[in-house]
Amino acid sequence: MKLEFHHINFVSEDVDRLHNFYTKILGLDNIPTEMFPRPDETKDAGYSGKIKFATDGKMQMHLAERNLDIGFKHNEIINPVERGHIAFKTDNIQEFLSMLDSNNIPYSDYGTTFAKEWHQVFFHDPEGNIIEVHQSVL
Repeated sequence: MKLEFHHINFVSEDVDRLHNFYTKILGLDNIPTEMFPRPDETKDAGYSGKIKFATDGKMQMHLAERNLDIGFKHNEIINPVERGHIAFKTDNIQEFLSMLDSNNIPYSDYGTTFAKEWHQVFFHDPEGNIIEVHQSVL
C-alpha cells in the first residue's frame, strides 16, 4: 500500500474570493470543475456546495464551501468540509482501512459520496487534524 500527497482542502464562506486569491494573486492554475464529476445531492446524501480547484502542476487545492451539517446528514463522525483537510491517494483502500482498524483509529467511510471517481475515508491525526485517504474507483 502506497500513499502519495494529493490535495489540500480549504473551506470558506466565499469560495470565489479564495479561488481568486490562489489563482490571480499567487498564480496557481485553475482546474476546471468538470474534471471532478460529483454525485447529485439528495435530501439524505451528498454535498452540492460550491467547489473550485487550483494547482501548481503537482499538488491540488480543493476549495470548498463550508457546510457544518455534512457529518450529521451522512451519520458520520468526521465532517470533511467543516474546517478542511489534507488528502493522500492510495493504491489499496481496503488494505489502508485494515491498517486503521488494526491501530484502533476510528474513521468515516464516505465511499463515493463526494466524488464519483474516488472512494474516500476521513480520520483524525493525533492533534485532531482531518486526513483524507482515497483510491480511484475507475
